[in-house]
Amino acid sequence: MPRFLLNSAIVSVIVTVVALFFHSMAAYALARLRFPGRGIIFSGIMSTLLVSLPVILVPLFLVAKQLGLLDSDAGLIVPSIFHAFGIFLLRQYYLNIPRELEEAADLDGCGYWRRYWSVILPLSRPVLASLSVLFFLANWDAFLWPLTITRNPDLRVIQLGIAGMQGQYASAWNLILAAAVIAAIPTVVVFVAGQKRLVDAMKTTGLK
Repeated sequence: MPRFLLNSAIVSVIVTVVALFFHSMAAYALARLRFPGRGIIFSGIMSTLLVSLPVILVPLFLVAKQLGLLDSDAGLIVPSIFHAFGIFLLRQYYLNIPRELEEAADLDGCGYWRRYWSVILPLSRPVLASLSVLFFLANWDAFLWPLTITRNPDLRVIQLGIAGMQGQYASAWNLILAAAVIAAIPTVVVFVAGQKRLVDAMKTTGLK
């Protein structure tokens, strides 16, 4: 159990941090920068919401195999980073940020990177906090992709560990239920800690 919990914590935290960083940059570019094909790119990103993991499981596994990501932490982390919902929510949030703040930074000589790092990110704390809760919970509860990509018992996440406790003909349900309660504790703690930020971000993001 400690090993399974550690694996889940490592994967969930790394995916959450990296995803928020790249999603915020992509959302800022789609919300503020003017370049040809911006609408098409955003529509293409949003169209991925229509595709569920079981549909792309086989091609995703083949790509991971070609990249040498099977049975590795990178195989658990890298394919889980991208998610269109995070880009969409951040983009909608950035559209509601007054442009005057960026114009003031532009007058001070700030480029796009400095504006993003010094102005946009500090203002994005509520929505980033809410997304961090959603991403952490989603990756903590992941089962299908970790089951597909890993064979090494040392790389099992908590959900695979609990599933592995069930036998074909009989199961020790007292141990399984105890493990399920232990696995649920981090999710409850994270949700309770971030629920206010989650509600605030949902109220202020809008659908501009």
